[in-house]
Amino acid sequence: MAERAPTTLAEADPKNLIRESFAIEGIGIGECRSIFLDWALSLPDGQDQILSIRFLLNHYAPKASSQDQSHPMVTVLIEGAQAHNSTARRRGGRAARMTDPG
Repeated sequence: MAERAPTTLAEADPKNLIRESFAIEGIGIGECRSIFLDWALSLPDGQDQILSIRFLLNHYAPKASSQDQSHPMVTVLIEGAQAHNSTARRRGGRAARMTDPG
């Protein structure tokens, strides 16, 4: 089954965690990373995380970059999108413990 892309902000941020992070004045990178983790865990099954991150970046990054300094959540969202591209898929269970006899 293919993962779904969000079509609305409500789908991309179902608990409004990312939206609320932009409303917190003086929020730091550590708090944004914690919020991002909560956000990632709250996405419904079958929803594509990377497409959701891109949707959120398209919505929030232009508004955040118009300020003097970019918002730390924009940095975290970019890191999240880039980390997925550079991380190999995890093999769990027996397959991860077995070595190739060949």
